Amino acid sequence: MKLQLKDISLRVGAETHLYALDLELVPGTINVLLGPTQAGKTTLMRVIAGLDRPTEGRVLVDGKDVTGVSVRDRNLAMVYQQFVNYPAMSVFDNIAAPLRLQRRPDAEVKQRVTEMAEKLHISHLLQRLPGALSGGQQQRCALARALVKKAPLVLLDEPLVNLDYKLREELRAELASLFADGATTVVYATTEPQEALLLGGQTVVMDAGRILQTGPTLDTYSKPISIRSAAIFNDPPMNVLPGRMEDGHTVRLDDGPVLRIGGPALALAKGQPCKVGIRCHHVALKPGTAQVNSLDCTVDLSELSGSETYVHLRVGGAGLVAQVPGVHSVAIDAKVQAWVDPQELFIFDADGALLRAPGEASHGTH
Repeated sequence: MKLQLKDISLRVGAETHLYALDLELVPGTINVLLGPTQAGKTTLMRVIAGLDRPTEGRVLVDGKDVTGVSVRDRNLAMVYQQFVNYPAMSVFDNIAAPLRLQRRPDAEVKQRVTEMAEKLHISHLLQRLPGALSGGQQQRCALARALVKKAPLVLLDEPLVNLDYKLREELRAELASLFADGATTVVYATTEPQEALLLGGQTVVMDAGRILQTGPTLDTYSKPISIRSAAIFNDPPMNVLPGRMEDGHTVRLDDGPVLRIGGPALALAKGQPCKVGIRCHHVALKPGTAQVNSLDCTVDLSELSGSETYVHLRVGGAGLVAQVPGVHSVAIDAKVQAWVDPQELFIFDADGALLRAPGEASHGTH
Protein backbone atom coordinates (compact mmCIF):
# COMPACT_ATOMS: atom_id res chain seq x y z
CA MET A 1 0.00 0.00 0.00
CA LYS A 2 1.05 3.60 -0.58
CA LEU A 3 0.58 5.92 2.40
CA GLN A 4 1.18 9.65 2.20
CA LEU A 5 0.84 12.45 4.75
CA LYS A 6 0.23 15.85 3.19
CA ASP A 7 0.88 19.01 5.24
CA ILE A 8 -0.11 17.28 8.48
CA SER A 9 -0.13 19.25 11.74
CA LEU A 10 -1.71 18.63 15.12
CA ARG A 11 -2.43 21.13 17.86
CA VAL A 12 -4.12 20.57 21.20
CA GLY A 13 -5.11 23.88 22.73
CA ALA A 14 -2.05 26.12 22.74
CA GLU A 15 0.34 23.19 22.33
CA THR A 16 1.65 22.02 18.96
CA HIS A 17 2.26 18.28 18.93
CA LEU A 18 3.10 18.02 15.22
CA TYR A 19 4.32 20.87 13.05
CA ALA A 20 3.39 20.92 9.36
CA LEU A 21 5.02 17.88 7.75
CA ASP A 22 4.92 15.78 4.61
CA LEU A 23 5.84 12.12 4.61
CA GLU A 24 5.52 9.28 2.14
CA LEU A 25 6.15 5.80 3.51
CA VAL A 26 8.12 3.39 1.36
CA PRO A 27 5.75 0.49 0.59
CA GLY A 28 6.73 -3.03 1.54
CA THR A 29 9.55 -2.10 3.91
CA ILE A 30 10.20 -1.08 7.52
CA ASN A 31 9.90 2.67 8.04
CA VAL A 32 11.55 3.56 11.36
CA LEU A 33 10.46 6.65 13.29
CA LEU A 34 13.58 7.51 15.30
CA GLY A 35 13.60 10.22 17.94
CA PRO A 36 13.81 10.95 21.67
CA THR A 37 10.84 10.86 24.03
CA GLN A 38 8.21 13.45 23.03
CA ALA A 39 9.59 13.73 19.50
CA GLY A 40 6.08 13.16 18.14
CA LYS A 41 6.48 9.53 17.07
CA THR A 42 3.41 8.15 18.84
CA THR A 43 1.30 11.16 17.83
CA LEU A 44 2.26 10.64 14.20
CA MET A 45 1.40 6.94 14.42
CA ARG A 46 -1.99 7.75 15.93
CA VAL A 47 -2.70 10.10 13.03
CA ILE A 48 -1.67 7.40 10.55
CA ALA A 49 -3.94 4.89 12.33
CA GLY A 50 -6.93 7.20 12.47
CA LEU A 51 -6.99 7.34 16.27
CA ASP A 52 -6.35 11.10 16.14
CA ARG A 53 -7.49 13.52 13.47
CA PRO A 54 -4.92 16.11 12.39
CA THR A 55 -5.69 19.79 12.86
CA GLU A 56 -4.66 20.35 9.27
CA GLY A 57 -3.59 18.18 6.35
CA ARG A 58 -4.61 14.90 4.77
CA VAL A 59 -3.81 11.20 5.10
CA LEU A 60 -3.86 9.39 1.74
CA VAL A 61 -3.91 5.62 1.22
CA ASP A 62 -3.33 4.59 -2.38
CA GLY A 63 -4.33 8.12 -3.35
CA LYS A 64 -7.62 8.05 -1.41
CA ASP A 65 -8.21 10.59 1.37
CA VAL A 66 -8.86 8.64 4.59
CA THR A 67 -8.30 11.52 7.02
CA GLY A 68 -11.73 11.24 8.63
CA VAL A 69 -12.03 7.46 8.40
CA SER A 70 -12.27 5.63 11.75
CA VAL A 71 -9.53 3.24 12.77
CA ARG A 72 -12.13 0.45 12.71
CA ASP A 73 -12.57 1.01 8.99
CA ARG A 74 -8.87 0.98 8.16
CA ASN A 75 -7.02 -2.17 7.23
CA LEU A 76 -4.11 -1.98 9.66
CA ALA A 77 -2.69 -3.52 12.80
CA MET A 78 -1.01 -1.76 15.73
CA VAL A 79 1.08 -2.92 18.69
CA TYR A 80 1.98 -0.62 21.58
CA GLN A 81 4.90 -0.76 24.00
CA GLN A 82 2.39 -1.73 26.71
CA PHE A 83 1.26 -5.04 25.26
CA VAL A 84 -2.38 -5.93 25.87
CA ASN A 85 -3.91 -9.41 25.79
CA TYR A 86 -7.36 -10.65 26.77
CA PRO A 87 -6.68 -12.20 30.21
CA ALA A 88 -9.60 -14.65 30.22
CA MET A 89 -8.81 -16.05 26.76
CA SER A 90 -6.14 -18.60 25.84
CA VAL A 91 -3.19 -17.59 23.71
CA PHE A 92 -4.84 -19.37 20.77
CA ASP A 93 -8.07 -17.41 21.22
CA ASN A 94 -6.16 -14.14 21.69
CA ILE A 95 -4.41 -14.60 18.37
CA ALA A 96 -7.58 -15.83 16.66
CA ALA A 97 -9.72 -12.87 17.84
CA PRO A 98 -9.24 -10.58 14.78
CA LEU A 99 -9.82 -13.46 12.38
CA ARG A 100 -13.07 -14.38 14.11
CA LEU A 101 -14.19 -10.76 13.90
CA GLN A 102 -13.63 -11.09 10.16
CA ARG A 103 -15.78 -14.28 10.27
CA ARG A 104 -13.04 -16.44 8.80
CA PRO A 105 -13.75 -20.20 8.55
CA ASP A 106 -12.60 -22.23 11.54
CA ALA A 107 -10.14 -24.24 9.44
CA GLU A 108 -8.49 -21.05 8.16
CA VAL A 109 -8.37 -19.58 11.68
CA LYS A 110 -6.63 -22.68 13.02
CA GLN A 111 -4.13 -22.76 10.17
CA ARG A 112 -3.20 -19.06 10.38
CA VAL A 113 -2.95 -19.02 14.18
CA THR A 114 -0.76 -22.13 14.13
CA GLU A 115 1.53 -20.68 11.45
CA MET A 116 1.93 -17.35 13.24
CA ALA A 117 2.56 -19.05 16.59
CA GLU A 118 5.29 -21.13 14.98
CA LYS A 119 6.96 -18.04 13.50
CA LEU A 120 7.01 -16.36 16.91
CA HIS A 121 7.98 -19.54 18.79
CA ILE A 122 4.90 -19.75 21.01
CA SER A 123 3.26 -22.90 19.58
CA HIS A 124 3.72 -24.69 22.90
CA LEU A 125 1.82 -21.92 24.73
CA LEU A 126 -1.40 -21.82 22.71
CA GLN A 127 -3.58 -23.34 25.44
CA ARG A 128 -2.24 -21.19 28.28
CA LEU A 129 -3.73 -17.97 29.63
CA PRO A 130 -1.69 -14.75 29.24
CA GLY A 131 -1.25 -14.50 33.01
CA ALA A 132 0.83 -17.68 32.95
CA LEU A 133 3.28 -16.25 30.43
CA SER A 134 6.49 -14.29 30.85
CA GLY A 135 6.67 -10.69 29.62
CA GLY A 136 8.42 -11.74 26.42
CA GLN A 137 5.85 -14.46 25.74
CA GLN A 138 2.98 -12.03 26.33
CA GLN A 139 4.51 -9.59 23.85
CA ARG A 140 4.88 -12.37 21.29
CA CYS A 141 1.19 -13.15 21.78
CA ALA A 142 0.23 -9.50 21.23
CA LEU A 143 2.43 -9.34 18.13
CA ALA A 144 0.94 -12.55 16.76
CA ARG A 145 -2.59 -11.19 17.20
CA ALA A 146 -1.66 -8.05 15.25
CA LEU A 147 0.25 -9.82 12.50
CA VAL A 148 -2.16 -12.71 11.92
CA LYS A 149 -4.56 -10.29 10.21
CA LYS A 150 -2.02 -9.90 7.38
CA ALA A 151 -2.88 -6.21 7.26
CA PRO A 152 -0.99 -4.26 4.57
CA LEU A 153 0.00 -1.66 7.19
CA VAL A 154 1.46 -2.53 10.61
CA LEU A 155 2.27 0.11 13.23
CA LEU A 156 4.68 -0.87 16.01
CA ASP A 157 5.11 1.73 18.74
CA GLU A 158 8.28 0.79 20.65
CA PRO A 159 6.99 -2.79 20.96
CA LEU A 160 10.14 -4.17 22.57
CA VAL A 161 11.01 -1.39 25.01
CA ASN A 162 9.72 -3.19 28.12
CA LEU A 163 11.59 -6.42 27.44
CA ASP A 164 15.05 -7.36 28.64
CA TYR A 165 18.05 -7.02 26.34
CA LYS A 166 18.21 -10.66 25.21
CA LEU A 167 14.49 -10.82 24.38
CA ARG A 168 14.70 -7.54 22.48
CA GLU A 169 17.53 -8.91 20.36
CA GLU A 170 15.59 -12.10 19.58
CA LEU A 171 12.31 -10.40 18.70
CA ARG A 172 14.00 -7.67 16.67
CA ALA A 173 15.62 -10.27 14.43
CA GLU A 174 12.35 -12.18 14.13
CA LEU A 175 10.43 -9.05 13.15
CA ALA A 176 12.90 -8.21 10.40
CA SER A 177 12.51 -11.76 9.11
CA LEU A 178 8.70 -11.67 9.29
CA PHE A 179 8.52 -8.60 7.08
CA ALA A 180 11.30 -9.58 4.68
CA ASP A 181 8.86 -10.67 1.95
CA GLY A 182 7.87 -7.05 1.25
CA ALA A 183 4.13 -7.75 1.56
CA THR A 184 3.67 -5.35 4.48
CA THR A 185 4.40 -1.68 5.03
CA VAL A 186 5.71 -1.30 8.58
CA VAL A 187 6.04 1.82 10.74
CA TYR A 188 8.28 1.16 13.74
CA ALA A 189 8.88 3.80 16.44
CA THR A 190 12.02 3.69 18.57
CA THR A 191 14.34 5.92 20.60
CA GLU A 192 17.35 3.67 19.91
CA PRO A 193 19.71 4.40 16.98
CA GLN A 194 21.10 0.86 17.13
CA GLU A 195 17.60 -0.56 16.68
CA ALA A 196 17.07 1.57 13.57
CA LEU A 197 20.36 0.33 12.12
CA LEU A 198 19.51 -3.31 12.84
CA LEU A 199 16.04 -3.02 11.28
CA GLY A 200 17.34 -1.27 8.16
CA GLY A 201 14.76 -0.08 5.65
CA GLN A 202 13.99 3.64 5.84
CA THR A 203 14.45 5.99 8.78
CA VAL A 204 12.53 9.17 9.64
CA VAL A 205 14.45 11.24 12.22
CA MET A 206 12.05 13.23 14.42
CA ASP A 207 12.45 15.82 17.15
CA ALA A 208 9.96 18.02 19.01
CA GLY A 209 7.11 17.41 16.57
CA ARG A 210 9.18 17.93 13.43
CA ILE A 211 10.72 15.66 10.82
CA LEU A 212 14.43 16.47 10.56
CA GLN A 213 15.48 13.98 7.90
CA THR A 214 14.23 10.96 5.96
CA GLY A 215 15.90 8.40 3.74
CA PRO A 216 17.38 4.91 3.58
CA THR A 217 18.59 4.06 7.07
CA LEU A 218 22.29 3.70 6.26
CA ASP A 219 22.30 6.91 4.20
CA THR A 220 20.58 8.82 6.99
CA TYR A 221 23.11 7.53 9.51
CA SER A 222 26.09 8.22 7.26
CA LYS A 223 25.01 11.72 6.21
CA PRO A 224 23.05 13.47 8.99
CA ILE A 225 21.96 16.80 7.54
CA SER A 226 22.42 18.63 10.84
CA ILE A 227 24.05 18.36 14.24
CA ARG A 228 20.64 17.67 15.78
CA SER A 229 19.97 14.81 13.38
CA ALA A 230 23.46 13.44 14.09
CA ALA A 231 22.86 13.66 17.85
CA ILE A 232 19.63 11.66 17.58
CA PHE A 233 21.17 9.02 15.31
CA ASN A 234 24.23 8.36 17.51
CA ASP A 235 24.53 6.50 20.80
CA PRO A 236 26.63 7.68 22.51
CA PRO A 237 26.13 11.17 21.03
CA MET A 238 28.56 12.44 18.40
CA ASN A 239 31.40 14.59 19.70
CA VAL A 240 30.97 18.17 18.42
CA LEU A 241 33.93 20.54 18.72
CA PRO A 242 33.61 24.23 17.74
CA GLY A 243 36.38 25.87 15.76
CA ARG A 244 37.32 28.09 12.83
CA MET A 245 38.68 27.33 9.40
CA GLU A 246 42.43 27.74 9.02
CA ASP A 247 42.37 26.86 5.34
CA GLY A 248 40.33 24.48 3.18
CA HIS A 249 42.00 21.46 4.77
CA THR A 250 42.33 22.37 8.45
CA VAL A 251 40.19 23.59 11.35
CA ARG A 252 41.59 25.24 14.45
CA LEU A 253 39.50 24.22 17.44
CA ASP A 254 38.45 26.96 19.83
CA ASP A 255 40.87 25.70 22.47
CA GLY A 256 43.90 25.71 20.15
CA PRO A 257 44.62 22.32 18.50
CA VAL A 258 44.41 22.03 14.72
CA LEU A 259 42.60 19.16 12.96
CA ARG A 260 43.25 18.16 9.38
CA ILE A 261 40.20 17.28 7.25
CA GLY A 262 40.32 14.60 4.58
CA GLY A 263 38.95 15.08 1.08
CA PRO A 264 38.89 18.11 -1.23
CA ALA A 265 39.40 21.58 0.21
CA LEU A 266 36.34 23.11 1.87
CA ALA A 267 35.24 26.38 0.31
CA LEU A 268 35.19 28.31 3.59
CA ALA A 269 37.04 31.53 4.30
CA LYS A 270 39.85 31.59 6.83
CA GLY A 271 38.48 32.33 10.30
CA GLN A 272 34.91 31.28 9.45
CA PRO A 273 33.21 29.49 12.39
CA CYS A 274 32.36 25.82 11.96
CA LYS A 275 31.93 22.66 14.02
CA VAL A 276 33.72 19.34 13.75
CA GLY A 277 31.73 16.15 14.40
CA ILE A 278 33.51 12.97 15.48
CA ARG A 279 31.78 9.70 16.27
CA CYS A 280 33.00 8.22 19.53
CA HIS A 281 34.20 4.98 17.95
CA HIS A 282 36.43 7.03 15.63
CA VAL A 283 38.40 8.45 18.58
CA ALA A 284 41.42 6.24 19.24
CA LEU A 285 43.78 6.40 22.17
CA LYS A 286 47.37 6.46 20.91
CA PRO A 287 49.69 7.07 23.88
CA GLY A 288 52.97 8.66 22.89
CA THR A 289 52.19 8.72 19.16
CA ALA A 290 53.03 11.97 17.38
CA GLN A 291 51.14 12.32 14.09
CA VAL A 292 48.55 14.45 12.36
CA ASN A 293 45.33 14.90 14.37
CA SER A 294 46.88 13.78 17.63
CA LEU A 295 45.32 15.57 20.60
CA ASP A 296 46.83 15.92 24.06
CA CYS A 297 44.02 15.09 26.49
CA THR A 298 43.27 14.67 30.18
CA VAL A 299 41.03 11.83 31.38
CA ASP A 300 37.90 13.02 33.19
CA LEU A 301 36.17 9.65 33.56
CA SER A 302 36.47 6.05 32.41
CA GLU A 303 33.34 3.86 32.40
CA LEU A 304 32.79 0.26 31.37
CA SER A 305 29.83 -0.77 29.22
CA GLY A 306 29.81 -4.47 28.48
CA SER A 307 32.87 -5.24 26.35
CA GLU A 308 33.63 -1.56 25.66
CA THR A 309 35.13 1.30 27.63
CA TYR A 310 33.96 4.91 27.30
CA VAL A 311 36.81 7.27 28.12
CA HIS A 312 35.71 10.86 28.74
CA LEU A 313 38.51 13.22 27.80
CA ARG A 314 39.20 16.92 28.06
CA VAL A 315 41.09 18.59 25.24
CA GLY A 316 41.63 22.23 26.18
CA GLY A 317 38.19 23.45 27.20
CA ALA A 318 36.24 20.90 25.16
CA GLY A 319 34.97 17.43 26.03
CA LEU A 320 35.66 14.37 23.91
CA VAL A 321 34.42 10.78 24.40
CA ALA A 322 36.37 7.81 23.04
CA GLN A 323 34.57 4.46 22.61
CA VAL A 324 37.37 1.91 23.02
CA PRO A 325 36.87 -1.83 22.37
CA GLY A 326 37.70 -4.06 25.32
CA VAL A 327 37.85 -3.49 29.06
CA HIS A 328 40.38 -0.86 30.10
CA SER A 329 41.25 0.90 33.33
CA VAL A 330 42.30 4.50 32.73
CA ALA A 331 43.11 6.70 35.73
CA ILE A 332 41.28 9.99 36.20
CA ASP A 333 43.51 13.00 35.39
CA ALA A 334 45.87 10.77 33.40
CA LYS A 335 47.50 12.42 30.39
CA VAL A 336 46.75 10.55 27.18
CA GLN A 337 46.93 11.21 23.47
CA ALA A 338 43.85 10.76 21.30
CA TRP A 339 43.88 10.44 17.52
CA VAL A 340 41.12 11.04 14.98
CA ASP A 341 41.25 9.98 11.35
CA PRO A 342 41.03 13.00 8.99
CA GLN A 343 38.81 10.90 6.72
CA GLU A 344 36.19 10.33 9.46
CA LEU A 345 35.36 13.95 10.32
CA PHE A 346 31.98 15.60 9.82
CA ILE A 347 32.01 19.35 9.19
CA PHE A 348 28.99 21.48 10.09
CA ASP A 349 28.52 25.22 9.65
CA ALA A 350 28.08 27.59 12.59
CA ASP A 351 24.29 26.94 12.57
CA GLY A 352 24.71 23.17 12.66
CA ALA A 353 23.96 22.33 9.00
CA LEU A 354 26.10 19.63 7.38
CA LEU A 355 28.83 20.87 5.07
CA ARG A 356 30.59 17.56 4.53
CA ALA A 357 30.26 13.96 5.68
CA PRO A 358 33.20 11.53 5.56
CA GLY A 359 33.96 10.36 2.04
CA GLU A 360 32.12 13.09 0.16
CA ALA A 361 32.84 16.49 -1.36
CA SER A 362 31.80 19.79 0.15
CA HIS A 363 28.08 20.65 0.09
CA GLY A 364 28.93 24.19 -1.01
CA THR A 365 30.00 27.53 0.30
CA HIS A 366 28.43 29.24 3.26
